[in-house]
Amino acid sequence: MEEHLARYYELKEMQKQVEEELNDLRNKLVESCQNTDSLEEGAYKLTISYQERREYNDDRLYNALPDPALWRLLSRVDTGKVTSLLKLNVIHERVLAGTYETKRVPVVRVQKR
Repeated sequence: MEEHLARYYELKEMQKQVEEELNDLRNKLVESCQNTDSLEEGAYKLTISYQERREYNDDRLYNALPDPALWRLLSRVDTGKVTSLLKLNVIHERVLAGTYETKRVPVVRVQKR
């Protein structure tokens, strides 16, 4: 069992290192391609697209919800849960006005030709 635990720990440490390096490379790619959304270099093609994500403010959302019982479903802001409540028509988009800020997040995609 100890060898399984040791291997798991080792792999998690490697995963952290890989994720850090990927994040650094992603930031460098986004920085270097600020004026374009695609780039071809050798056998690789880089595409950068943007997603809009909502970042909710706990206090504003709590005050905007019509029923305090809904807040118990959330307990704290979870974008996925808020989106689900919207899709189920439990709450409406107009209720959420002013409770979030929209953030543009770059999505980096590298393909090998």
